[in-house]
Amino acid sequence: MRRDARARREALLEAAAACFDADGFGVPLEDIAARAGVGRGTLYRNFKDRLDLAFAIFERQVSAFEERFDPTMPIAQLLPLLVRDGLFSWQLFTRLRLDMQLSRDNLAAFAALGDRLERLFATAVERAIAAGELRPDVTARHLVTAMRMMSGFIVDKQVNDAVEAEIAEALDLLLRGLAPR
Repeated sequence: MRRDARARREALLEAAAACFDADGFGVPLEDIAARAGVGRGTLYRNFKDRLDLAFAIFERQVSAFEERFDPTMPIAQLLPLLVRDGLFSWQLFTRLRLDMQLSRDNLAAFAALGDRLERLFATAVERAIAAGELRPDVTARHLVTAMRMMSGFIVDKQVNDAVEAEIAEALDLLLRGLAPR
């Protein structure tokens, strides 16, 4: 993909995430194109429909997380990163899932993103178990579930100092629950 085409695609993804977050899944696609500074034709050359656009947002966020992920990081540092990095994605997905018409194929595509995260976390879990940071029965799925629970806990809240303190307390509780006994 040419650099200018890639830049337009990125602009569309940024605009779509902002528009979906502000106005929901039903936001007019013209609004997304306008916010990105492109025409509708450019939008449709890149994405077949709004669901394709929404999926691309989540796929991009998972890919970005994969690039930043460090499985050697202590679990006490990794879990807060997982929650904070996943917060926007989870908030957006929670908002959009009510409006999306998800077919089996669409659900499978979203599940595949979760599977990617799970495979990524498996290395970190194995290392943390070996280092004595996690109980031997903890799995990567537990981390994915924990991330979703924590993100769900703060999904409707504006993040401020008080919410940050709640997040820290909840993460501490979670870490103690996952630690060896």
